[in-house]
Amino acid sequence: MMSPVIDPTRARFAPCGPARLAGAAAVATVVALAAAGCATTPALPPPDTAALAVPYRQMPAADMRSLDAATWRGFDDPVLDGLLTRARAANLDVRIAAQRVRQARAGSTAAASRLWPTVAVTGSVSDQRSGLPAEVKRGAPDTRAARAALDLGWEIDVFGAARAAAEGAELDALAADAGVEAAQWLATTEVARLYLVRQGARVRLRQLQALLDAQQATERLTASRRAQGLASAFDVSRAAGEAQALAAQLPALRTLVAVSEHQIGVLLGDAPGAADAGWRDAVAALPAVPDLQPGQPIELLQRRPDLRVAERQLLAEGARLRESQADQWPRFFIAAVLGRQDLRLNLLDLTPVRFSNVALAFAAPVFNAGRLRAAVERQDARARAASLQYERTVLSALQDVENSLVSLAQERDRGRLLAMAVDSRRQGLRHAESLHREGQIDLLQLLDAQRGLIAAELAATDSHTQRALGAVQLVKALGGGWYAEPARLASATSRP
Repeated sequence: MMSPVIDPTRARFAPCGPARLAGAAAVATVVALAAAGCATTPALPPPDTAALAVPYRQMPAADMRSLDAATWRGFDDPVLDGLLTRARAANLDVRIAAQRVRQARAGSTAAASRLWPTVAVTGSVSDQRSGLPAEVKRGAPDTRAARAALDLGWEIDVFGAARAAAEGAELDALAADAGVEAAQWLATTEVARLYLVRQGARVRLRQLQALLDAQQATERLTASRRAQGLASAFDVSRAAGEAQALAAQLPALRTLVAVSEHQIGVLLGDAPGAADAGWRDAVAALPAVPDLQPGQPIELLQRRPDLRVAERQLLAEGARLRESQADQWPRFFIAAVLGRQDLRLNLLDLTPVRFSNVALAFAAPVFNAGRLRAAVERQDARARAASLQYERTVLSALQDVENSLVSLAQERDRGRLLAMAVDSRRQGLRHAESLHREGQIDLLQLLDAQRGLIAAELAATDSHTQRALGAVQLVKALGGGWYAEPARLASATSRP
């Protein structure tokens, strides 16, 4: 059981002269130094980040250039830039994360206050009277007193428990700061993804409508040829079926456009149906896809906010481990009361006098049934779990980059092949138009060539969309198109 702990802000101690106080302080210092010599804190093994030293598998060493901090502007789309700027400030997750920063900062201030004394001003006025005879009042006089005092209490942080707690709280605040960046990182990448999905759907809608118009023209021509006895009912029904199948694809694309707009609106902190001509009426076109290089894996530590959050959480758990270890050692307190008192006994006014009360106390755990040791074991497990969580976050980040590089590279190859197919279809259409002018083929064959070109362009648009989405995914995996340096981390971790 732990010995009673004296609260220096409330307890009153017997007066202590300077000599006695100096002797007590000397004894306390000797005890503290002796105990400090035994208070060793085993260091946790550092997290394994060896995977960050290995170059990306999907990127040749010659291309290891750093990602531009303004990557989003590489898409060369002012509408997208405006949406991302709004998302960083107005997104509700970002605003919630900002409030968490306020909460963590207040916690850091509260934890750091343990390192300083607490000072309070106290005062009292009392007036005690009785109707007893004068002879009796000599032993129980009427008393009127006025007191004012300065009350000081301080827990001396000999073994660093308060310092470790303050460091852990400051690291929590730094993790909350990085949490704001993480919220902005996720919000901007999601807005960029949805914007590209919407733009790609709008382009496909336009192309699909053109393909539908061509198919409907084919249907009308087939019906006319049937009336002339040049086509069968089967030809007419087949042409009509193809037109209807194409028309059936339009509602899904319109739904995709509307749903994407609603999601973007919510990410911007707006109502889903709020009108915003600034971006909803943008031209239906896909932006250019920039060439992105991933740089070195080690750069992820500075780029990805989630890695910075995990790192600071790991350091905070280590600080709390040191705090729990220090709680096993004695705690030392200083309390002092300095004041002035005006006193009147019966009809006698006494001269105002000063009074003081200074004391030094300590509390040492003797028996607690293993509670303090269990607290150390529990915090040690939390710190080691945070270390493993950090390693998992690093490996997950590397996986995201590798997957994005593979997907983007394969989509580029697909896009090149589809571009060749579009060129071939366009060249074939020119030949078909020439043959139709010369009367060597009929209109149906020309319309087939037109439909083939539109279908190839539709596939190329889908590839362009997927390539742009792949670039967004790579930017997300690399930590976003912007980031802030963790300037305060070094000062927090180097605190004595």
